[in-house]
Amino acid sequence: MVVRAARQFFDHACFDPALPKTTNYTRIVRKVLSRSSRKSSDDDEKIAIPGYPDLRSFSRDHAELLQRECGGAWQSYFQRGHWRMVLPLTRRHQEHTAEKLLADLGQNRPQIIHLARFPSLAINHALLLYDAEIAGDQIRFSAYDPNFADSPTILTFSKSDRRFTLPPNTYFPRGGRVDVYPIFTGFLY
Repeated sequence: MVVRAARQFFDHACFDPALPKTTNYTRIVRKVLSRSSRKSSDDDEKIAIPGYPDLRSFSRDHAELLQRECGGAWQSYFQRGHWRMVLPLTRRHQEHTAEKLLADLGQNRPQIIHLARFPSLAINHALLLYDAEIAGDQIRFSAYDPNFADSPTILTFSKSDRRFTLPPNTYFPRGGRVDVYPIFTGFLY
């Protein structure tokens, strides 16, 4: 799952453009991806990625390596947290989720979320939330979407409706309401 890998790089890697590039990035990437997707490394335990200032520039030069090491699409379909979507996601739950996500982002902890509309299969996707802003009645979450990696996707939570909405895009052409819950947060999901 690409969004899980993005957070693993955030949690376990540090980029150092001052260091010379290496020919051994496969070993480095495998080391980063072998670490937990549920907790962060301390700064002194982070793995150095030499020759690059950030993940975006590294991934431009090493796209095939990252695609190969992140695993296949089957891992997204069989992610253990998917069971959660079959239980009701009430408006109260969505309000609590928005508050928790906002608090986590306020502490610089990006969150992986699952978007669903179960029992409809109109959407089944994951995003990595990395920023949020409050604008009146709304919380606008900025997200990394691997399908649109060059610009942020905005997921909006309406406080009065207590619902999340996603704008139309290629995999969710009508846009609209989505149910949201965080994944890779604990043992069950």
